[in-house]
Amino acid sequence: MLPLLRCAPRALGSAVAGLRATALSTQLRQLLQPAPRPCARPFGLLSVRAGSARRPGLLRTRAPCGCGCDALHTQGDKAFVEFLSDEIKEEKKLQKHKSLPKMSGDWELELNGTEAKLVRKVAGEKVTVTFNINNSIPPTYDGEEEPSQGQKVEEQEPELTSTPNFVVEVTKDGGKKALVLDCHYPEDEVEQEEDENDIFSIREVSFQSTGESEWKDTNYTLNTDSLDWALYDHLMDFLADRGVDNTFADELVELSTALEHQEYITFLEDLKGFVKSQ
Repeated sequence: MLPLLRCAPRALGSAVAGLRATALSTQLRQLLQPAPRPCARPFGLLSVRAGSARRPGLLRTRAPCGCGCDALHTQGDKAFVEFLSDEIKEEKKLQKHKSLPKMSGDWELELNGTEAKLVRKVAGEKVTVTFNINNSIPPTYDGEEEPSQGQKVEEQEPELTSTPNFVVEVTKDGGKKALVLDCHYPEDEVEQEEDENDIFSIREVSFQSTGESEWKDTNYTLNTDSLDWALYDHLMDFLADRGVDNTFADELVELSTALEHQEYITFLEDLKGFVKSQ
């Protein structure tokens, strides 16, 4: 009996240690999980229907329908398709551009899904501006004003604007290096205090080899946070001389917003077809 009693504290100690290790492991995994991002796009009709009660029957597993198509048909899918149909109609009403707006300055547009590339050749140089519309709309937060009485929810929704990061690549004819400038639209007014006339900023500058398919992280990259402002101003003038100025930045926002909205409507249509397909 005594040996068993002596073993009991050791067993309890091992169990407690195991529980602590499990708890620490769980906390570590939670810390490593990315923080959830607030919804950036308020659905026009979602706020009207979000308060409807969920029917318990929709949570039950459904068997394929009896029509012989071996597909899954639920009342939830039907309601989802109806909602998407209404949402697509509303988004098309809000669509400003049926076709993508043109960029001034002889820029040629190339599209590859959500990635867009603007190319311009001038005096023995090739200027390429690349941006991606994914995650280009700043998130909206819940701290905004509540809709006033008698005013529709749709009238309170802010206009969504796409402000993507964009990369400018300048190469010279026959050159082996490309000057790469990583640019963005500052979200905080504090970042714009240095020069209120610029609506975009240069974040990083580097040289990359024109013969490489992928840029190397081992190449020296200059961060403008610690850069002398005289040098920074010269870099901004360098871009302006090649057509990347405030006018270009404004037109880029308009183009990116139209492209993002176009892709969003296409996504809703694809989602509707996916849910509805038999």
